[in-house]
Amino acid sequence: MSIASTPPAPYYAVIFTSIKNEKADGYESMAQRMMELASKQPGFLGVESAREEIGITVSYWESMYSIKLWKENAEHTIAQEKGKLQWYEHYTVRICLVQREYSF
Repeated sequence: MSIASTPPAPYYAVIFTSIKNEKADGYESMAQRMMELASKQPGFLGVESAREEIGITVSYWESMYSIKLWKENAEHTIAQEKGKLQWYEHYTVRICLVQREYSF
């Protein structure tokens, strides 16, 4: 995994923060599939992810509309339901407008 290469601001970030429970059966393969699927969505710009006690995945998008389409993607909807029923103790989704960015 590397730091996403995003276009000049503005664009959007979806921050998915989660705490997994102990029922991890199928989680890793679904997470990998969601990364692959998201990268093919219109408006997708990149993703960064890390997991220790808390998992944080930040995906970057061109517009609120592209975020909406991703949320409504049929396969993603199935993953969301499995997450609620099987894998997550808690999660939070935050959607942010990135207005400025700089790097070193």
